[in-house]
Amino acid sequence: MITRIDLRGRVLSRRELLQELPRAEVDVEHAAEAVAPIIAAVRERGAAELRDLAERFDGVRPQHVRVPAATITAAVDRLDPQVRAALEETIRRVRQVHGAQRPDDFTVQVAPGATVRQRWLPVRRVGLYVPGGLAVYPSSVVMNVVAAQEAGVGSLAVASPPQQDEGGLPDPVVLATCALLGVDEVYAVGGAQAVAMFAYGAAGSQAEDGDTLCEPVDVITGPGNVYVAAAKRLVRGVVGIDAEAGPTEIAILADGTADANHVAADLVSQAEHDPLAAAVLVTTSVELAGSVEAKLVDRVDATRHRERVTTALNGAQSAIVLVDDLDAGLDVVNAYGAEHLEIQAVGASALADRVTSAGAIFVGPYSPVSLGDYMAGSNHVLPTGGCAHFASGLGVHSFLRAVQVVEYDADALAVVADRIVALADAEGLPAHGEAVRARF
Repeated sequence: MITRIDLRGRVLSRRELLQELPRAEVDVEHAAEAVAPIIAAVRERGAAELRDLAERFDGVRPQHVRVPAATITAAVDRLDPQVRAALEETIRRVRQVHGAQRPDDFTVQVAPGATVRQRWLPVRRVGLYVPGGLAVYPSSVVMNVVAAQEAGVGSLAVASPPQQDEGGLPDPVVLATCALLGVDEVYAVGGAQAVAMFAYGAAGSQAEDGDTLCEPVDVITGPGNVYVAAAKRLVRGVVGIDAEAGPTEIAILADGTADANHVAADLVSQAEHDPLAAAVLVTTSVELAGSVEAKLVDRVDATRHRERVTTALNGAQSAIVLVDDLDAGLDVVNAYGAEHLEIQAVGASALADRVTSAGAIFVGPYSPVSLGDYMAGSNHVLPTGGCAHFASGLGVHSFLRAVQVVEYDADALAVVADRIVALADAEGLPAHGEAVRARF
């Protein structure tokens, strides 16, 4: 069901450790070759190409590529009351956490008459992608939209694949979630073509599109498959992106006190996302490893997405890793840099403070990743594939720019004028110094 990797009694360098740890193989370069013509065609033909691609990839040709506002509003009436209540509570909690994320502006007086201010400005417009392939993700609507709204972004557009069962519209729960959040610009566009539309905009091709179907954005965020990741790579620089998201990952650091049933359930919960999803248990306990393996057999057999989960757990990206102690376990999880890291061990909070690489950390037996996926208040759009070593999850910061404002008076400039000239001459850029001398 799942591979074991025994690191006990071995002292490994970080390079050696990274070679031992499981990781999904994702060929973004190959996907980019397939995606490049799609991006070029959308850029050239706009809405006409988007309809052709929807028919080709989604099996339906949408009449309305931009979903009518009335259709978005009406989707709320179709929403199951329990689902609506859950979404509203999720929105409340995510908004509460993200509202606290915005950094403060500041002013520094570096000398009399010399100040430097820093202002945080939201980007003008964002495109938010919501997948709709193996599963649909209204929770991703919440995570993307709330973070952008709390940053102060003035213009938000959402894209999600057209569904055959919905006559070419996105999933109705996705539409209803947009309505609950006050978003009325939604496109029935999936995959790489959605990224292209957001990056370059799209001209209309039918009367209902108008001359311009979609205006270009400044930042594109949201999870997706390898083709979405490849498309983001190709348009990075034209627009900002959150990350090239890969398959989802869970790592669990556990000792012998962990509940094997909880651990097995959490591994399965992430494995059901995708056949390439990674499920990794790092443990000091051989007994726990054996119990988890036994529990996995029962849970996989009973789960709805049995085939998908089995493929993910059997894949090279998933494993049970045995270590000598929790210090060694921390070395492993810090080298791995999981999208989601659970800690189910004695002293879990203290261990969490020693983690240096993870997208999000879930502490103790009652903080499963599923909580973060929906209702913890944290964001579930997180770095994958080891990108947690240098990247953060989605948040208000993803939609902000720091702008520095420099203001010196004549006396303040005069104090440093000779020093500026000296540095300019040292760099062989005398005109820089002359630009200062010209003022005196």
